Amino acid sequence: MDANRRTSYQVLFEIEKNHAFSNLELNRQIGIGNTDNPAWVRELVYGVLEQKIYLDYLLEHLIPKGLKGIKKQVLTLLRMGLYQLIFMDSVPAYAAIGETVKLAKKLAPGRDGFVNGVLRGYERRGAEIPFPDREKDLTAYLSVRYSYAPWIVHLWISQYGAEKAEEMLAQGNSRPSISIRVNLTKTSRAALAAALREAGFIAEEPDASERVLFVQGGGLLETPMYQSGFFSVQDLASVLAAEALDALPGQTVLDLCAAPGGKTLAAAEIMENTGIVKAFDIYKHKLALIDAQAQRLGLTNIITEVQDGCVFQEKLAQTADCVLVDGPCSGLGVIRRKPEIKYKVLTDDGRQLAEKQLAILENACRYVKEEGILVYSTCTVNRIENTDVTERFLKQHPEFVQLFARQFLPDTGETDGFYICKMRKQKV
Repeated sequence: MDANRRTSYQVLFEIEKNHAFSNLELNRQIGIGNTDNPAWVRELVYGVLEQKIYLDYLLEHLIPKGLKGIKKQVLTLLRMGLYQLIFMDSVPAYAAIGETVKLAKKLAPGRDGFVNGVLRGYERRGAEIPFPDREKDLTAYLSVRYSYAPWIVHLWISQYGAEKAEEMLAQGNSRPSISIRVNLTKTSRAALAAALREAGFIAEEPDASERVLFVQGGGLLETPMYQSGFFSVQDLASVLAAEALDALPGQTVLDLCAAPGGKTLAAAEIMENTGIVKAFDIYKHKLALIDAQAQRLGLTNIITEVQDGCVFQEKLAQTADCVLVDGPCSGLGVIRRKPEIKYKVLTDDGRQLAEKQLAILENACRYVKEEGILVYSTCTVNRIENTDVTERFLKQHPEFVQLFARQFLPDTGETDGFYICKMRKQKV
């Protein structure tokens, strides 16, 4: 059996059945799957995830009784085969169908003939299946065309207009570049860029941050430079959120929702490994990952602690020069990296999340010293979770003044969708 296709199936089935995270499950299955082409596996997995609604739309037209009653094993195989037929030019049609049928014989015994018939049906009449009528129902058309849950399409149209929304939908289906944060406590950006180029990578130096590089090339995390702590993988916008703290050497910084830790580690580097960065999260195992990364980077100024950002800690009152709240959010800005987010179900457009975000901000502001900095950020592009939250907070807290707010949109390819609001606590 083709190990690459078998691994792809296992990843997709785990995501479908148990709601596994695509990036984590991919890494796990590639590690145990004896694959000889991990890049091909990633292409197929991410491709199926990115196009799931479109693939299911086609299958609804190809299967007389529709998808109701189709078991997850068979549905996963059909999506895989169909994606290869439509989108993978490197895979001949006979291989896309034949190899999928072979998998079906092993993984869905007795259904291989059905799988074969559906895929051959697409070969015969797939080109005749139309998209929903754009003029009659724009949301339905865009939902199928770009494969997003309809509520996301409707939300973005209502907030950004149809043209901008479609640009964002399209960009969400692109492959993101690798953005890395240079550990300036160990090297300079110029030196690291030169070393990466020497090793065969393409390294670009964006103007937005002196500590970020855009890198192209495989095996980046296997390089001695990574293992020696010269850099970490982190999106440019996320780095800018850490830089917005303007933390100085020797200061005290609190990160109330620290996992997975990129901004915590960035702040510690910005402070030149001095002062204290306290990283809080509700999950101990996630904090352990931050500790491990700090050790790799040679950072000793980070303290991790299990704490709920919604629960006030009296001992921390007015102790911090800078506080970061990277609030739990819908994640709509990082769809390029986690395409399963496209199929999240949020019946309230994120309003419940916004209440939690505001509750965390209410705690966070009590930790900030006079003249201290409070930064609120999310990896989403939903105004309900972003500008609406900070506007409500500022109305309730006149002692804080907004210094700047910026919404990064995922339509340029340079950054993920991200929101940053920087506030200062005034003397009263």
